This record gives sequence, C-alpha cells and structure tokens, in this order.
Amino acid sequence: MFSRILLLILLTCSPLTAWAEAEQAAQALNLTKHWVGYLAIGIFAVAYLLAMTEEVTELNKSKPMVLAASLIWAFIAGIYVNNGMSEQAGHAFRACLEGYAELFLFIMVSMAYLNAMEDRGVFDNLRVWLLSKGFSYRKLFWITGIMSFFMSSVCNNLTTALLMGAVIAAMGKDNRKFVTLACINVVVATNAGGSFSPFGDITTLLVWQSGVVPFKDFYSLFIPAIVNFALPAIIMHFWIPKQQPAAVGKAPKMKRGAMTMIVLFLLTIITAVCFENMLKLPPAAGMLAGLTYLKFLGFYLQKTADKDNGKISDFAHVYKLFNVAVPDARPSQKFDVFKSVATLEWDTLLFFYGVMISVGGLSFIGYLTMASDVLYVGMDPTIANIVVGILSAFIDNGTIMFAVLTMHPDISQGQWLLVTLTAGVGGSLLAIGSAAGVGLMGQMKGVYSFSAHLKWMPVILIGFFGSIATHFLINGSYF
Repeated sequence: MFSRILLLILLTCSPLTAWAEAEQAAQALNLTKHWVGYLAIGIFAVAYLLAMTEEVTELNKSKPMVLAASLIWAFIAGIYVNNGMSEQAGHAFRACLEGYAELFLFIMVSMAYLNAMEDRGVFDNLRVWLLSKGFSYRKLFWITGIMSFFMSSVCNNLTTALLMGAVIAAMGKDNRKFVTLACINVVVATNAGGSFSPFGDITTLLVWQSGVVPFKDFYSLFIPAIVNFALPAIIMHFWIPKQQPAAVGKAPKMKRGAMTMIVLFLLTIITAVCFENMLKLPPAAGMLAGLTYLKFLGFYLQKTADKDNGKISDFAHVYKLFNVAVPDARPSQKFDVFKSVATLEWDTLLFFYGVMISVGGLSFIGYLTMASDVLYVGMDPTIANIVVGILSAFIDNGTIMFAVLTMHPDISQGQWLLVTLTAGVGGSLLAIGSAAGVGLMGQMKGVYSFSAHLKWMPVILIGFFGSIATHFLINGSYF
C-alpha cells in the first residue's frame, strides 16, 4: 500500500499542459532504477515525514520540503550535465516552476484580500454579531459550517478554515467539546465547499487551470458536495451541547473601507473568471489585476484618512438599514496593502512549493508511467478515482490531484468530475489530508488534533461515499 501511495506522490508537479511538450523536447533519461532515483525517493520520503510530524518536532513543514526540492533537482541536474544534456533539466525545472507560480499568485491575492478584511474588522464583527443573537451551540455549529461551505467556494480552504476557527474559538472558549466538533465540521465543510467551485480549493484550481473540466461543469458537483458536508454534520449534531454561550454586546465598528473590500474581492473573482473564459489567460492574471483594486483602495484610504469622518456619518443611515455597524474613520486606522501580503501563510505556501517542485523532479526521473499503470491501466476508472480520494486523506489533496493531472488518464468527463470530487473531499477523512486541517491543528493546539479528528473518520466516510453515490445519480449524463 505504501509503495502505491509513494508512486502517486511522485507525480505531483508536472507542469500540466507545458509538461508534455517539455518531456518530448527533453528526451528525458529514465532514472527509475538509477541511484539518483532511489536517493530522490528517500529524500522526499524523509522530508514529507518531517512535515507530517511538525506538531512533534516543532520544525516548520516548509523547511524540509524546500530543502528536499533543492537536493532532488541538484542531483538530477548533475546527472544530465554529465551526460551532456544540461539544458533539458533546466527546461523541465522552469516548466514545473511556472505551474507553481500560477498557483502561488492566485492564492496570494486571495489571502491578501482576506487578511485585509480581517484588518478592517470584518470577521470580528461577524463573531460578535453571532454571539449577540443568542444562538445555541447547535445553531452555531450549523451556521459556522454553512458559512465555511459557501466561503470556501470563493476563498481557498486554508484561509476560510483559519478565519472560522478563530470565530469558533472565541464563541466556544468555555466549551471544549463544541470547539472540537465545530472545527471538524469546518474542515469537512471547507473541503466540500471548495470541491464544486473552480477557485474554491487548490484541487479544483489545478483542474480548472489544466482545462480538463470546463468552468460551468464544476457546479454539477454542488449537490454531491452538500451531501458530503450534510451527512456527517447531521450525525455530529446530536453530540453538540444544547447550551448556549454567554451573550455579548453590540458588534464593534468596522474600519473604513471594509464593505468596499468585500465588493472588490467579489469583483476580483469575477475578473479571474473572465480572464480564463473570455481571454483564455491564466486565472492568476485576473487575480493580479484584482489586487490592483485593493491597492488603489489602500491609496484612497491613506490620502483621505483625515477627511472621511463627515462623509461616513452622512451615510450612517445606509449602514443601519443593513444592520451593519458604521465604519470607524479615525486617522489612526490607515491601511497598507503590503502588510496584508506580508502576513500571508508563508510556511504553507513554501511547503506547497517544496512538494510540487520535488515531486516534479521525481516525475522527471521517470515514475510517471509506473504510477499511471498502477491506477488507470490496472484498475477500473471509478475504483481508481475512489482510491485517489482515500489516498488524499494521507497525502495533501492538492498534491494528489496534481499527480492525476500529470498522468492525464483517458477517462470520461464524469470520471474527471468524480476524481475532482473525491480528491477534494477525501482530504477531510484525516486532519492531515488538507491544508484546512493542517492549519486548524496549528491554530487549535490541544483542542482540535489528529486523534480528535480520527474518532469521527467513520462518520466523515459516510459523507464521502454518499457524495460519490449522489454524483452517479444526478450526473449520469457525463459518463
């Protein structure tokens, strides 16, 4: 079993459409039985093991993975130089780096917007608003889960999980059981919500960028995603305490520009979609265009910091109409967009660099054909795609999806949608299966843990197979 898992990991970072051209041009050496191939596998396995045991070693997961990527490509390049083929290795590395760069830029802009909204008090306002309504823990369990489901369809699952985790921790600080179950629910919800949206998760973003699934077809997974989230949540509901947290006063005032940022973020997502569908440009190009919206807003807020008190008070009735706190316009609340970029989750972003680049090197060595034969030649596509979903519980689901895209098996549209679904929601089976789970474990140390999540894995598995059955039931025309 471990050998099959390892074979799947090895494929992760071929640069999608650019990879096939690079491989043909490069006439790559088959190093699968060479000492460099075996050494590269060993380096990657040790680095990944260190990353998975980050809680124990207290070593940031990005450090071993970035080092592994550097060592693997250094050994590969050395062999190619000795064989008079120095340009081929460099070309393959650059093509792999291009695939990562597009992903990085997309996530960077998304995180920058959410950090900016957090700075403006949007999520603090949400937390206090929820507590002020006197909801019970059970109602808060469903509200935070549903919010996570829909937020992750437009934001990446890591950022959504961290934001909702902070809200849950504040609301349930006196009830450990609620916090644990609510965090598990958020992980399941964010992965499910991200699975039906082209930009909701690294998994779907990779599929969208590869062009194997058209933009509109992703939304055929909406109902299966709901089933994946709802079935475990219904069961966990009965273990949530019936009490309610202590009520709080009025929600704090949001800072200037908070509502505008929300609108601009939605416009940024629309821009990315238009760039991809109408201009055939990478979604990252549209996201970077959207980043300029935030930068211009930041420029405006800085230049008008001393002038907007009167203007905001003039529109106070509009904010009251929508039951939203009037923004605070004190000059001390100037906004700097680059602070939002500086506070990104850099450890996670560099971890994905290490995984994708090092596995790209292992793919270049020649393990692509071996892993493709294991899954899509020796198995029925449906079984293979379900296995991919289960494996994503052990290996990050974005990593697994990139592996499948690298293999580019000859399967129907329905099967592509199936593997998109299983790889996305399969990461919920274990806490280490997705960025959302890994991020929450770091944020909720001692409350939400690997063992706490593992206890509810059978319940989450019901949702996993329920979503697969629903996909076959309502999307049969795609097969």
